Amino acid sequence: MDRRSSVPRTDVMLADPRLAAAQETLGRSLVKAAVANAQQRVREGFTDPEGALDAALALLPATAGGLQHVVNATGVLVHTNLGRAPLSPAAIAAVTAAAGYTDVEFDLADGRRARRGRTALAALAQAVPEARAVHVVNNNAAALVLAATVLAQGREIVISRGELVEIGDGFRLPELLESAGCRLREVGTTNRTALRDYQNACGPETGFILKVHPSNYRIEGFTSEVSIEELATIGPPVVADIGSGLLRPEPLLPGEPDAAGALLQGAALVTASGDKLLGGPQAGLLLGDEHLVERLRRHPLARALRVDKLTLAALEATLRGPRPPVHRSLHASTTELMERAERLARRLGGRAEAVPTIARVGGGGAPGVELPSAGIAVDKKLTLRLRSYDPPVIGRITDGRLVLDLRAVEPDQDEVIAAAVEHACM
Repeated sequence: MDRRSSVPRTDVMLADPRLAAAQETLGRSLVKAAVANAQQRVREGFTDPEGALDAALALLPATAGGLQHVVNATGVLVHTNLGRAPLSPAAIAAVTAAAGYTDVEFDLADGRRARRGRTALAALAQAVPEARAVHVVNNNAAALVLAATVLAQGREIVISRGELVEIGDGFRLPELLESAGCRLREVGTTNRTALRDYQNACGPETGFILKVHPSNYRIEGFTSEVSIEELATIGPPVVADIGSGLLRPEPLLPGEPDAAGALLQGAALVTASGDKLLGGPQAGLLLGDEHLVERLRRHPLARALRVDKLTLAALEATLRGPRPPVHRSLHASTTELMERAERLARRLGGRAEAVPTIARVGGGGAPGVELPSAGIAVDKKLTLRLRSYDPPVIGRITDGRLVLDLRAVEPDQDEVIAAAVEHACM
């Protein structure tokens, strides 16, 4: 029999009510691609002509976007390759509410234009009252570029050689700052920098002193650095890049700087990320002196770096709402994590073993800090099949086995992991 003659016609399949409804949510091109794939399965004999519609429905993507939800079982809480911080349910709801027309720059009371994102900015100011003013741009690198452009273009930024970091994907801090038309005045050595080094370097050409938290590495041994409090006595404004987005001290991460502490120590301006330990959307936070923040906000470059309404909505909900997932993962009980791992291991029989693990903050936060955790170890041959599951389950290879760490996994995802492992073992 000629299979080409038995393949259902495209227009007939697209007219099916179920596929017609799918076109309303996914668009015609994606639905048509699923139909074409189903027709090809019929031609190759993998599907009967009568099952072509069901095959097309099964091949439809969940959304019209290309990004796919994954289960983060790597043990890295803020995993850059997996989108860093997952949004809280409150933030997701806020994004959905802001997806249509909103009052992002409109005052409903008097019918006039209002300051963009005023409620999100108010939430940030309330979270860090030590800041006299706040502003938000699209990421921390943008915050630094804006500060450099406004405060030090054509002038010098004084920075320790031990803080000339590479921030990921080959982007280096010196090149980032020089792109803003600034000159770097490097002081000290890689491992030791003293107050006198900064004092000798500062002068009429100094735009500001930059203090960078080396959040993605740690130097130990014969080292010394200068505190923000000491730098603030020299004269030029101190800009502190704390990176990780921690707004207040975190007992579990005593070595991690926070925005409130940096401002109390005398920083004129603090920059931080919104999608790391803060647990919110990608954003660059600017907090500090009212005059400096206003200068940054009014600069033309700020327009190019501004965030959209969805980011503002998610940021405000993260600040005002319940604890975001990153915070819950950070504070998860090791005992409870091991109990979950043991339940999973029992469910999976000899295919998995409950094991103690070590998790990490990730995302350039708390380098060297180990978070005791627990998970299950399975055959590493399952790695690809687990990544191919829906939703994909991502773990890490340790000691020749694939470990699925539970610290960054929500408890209601344990069943997903169990089903994924069972499917992968078939």
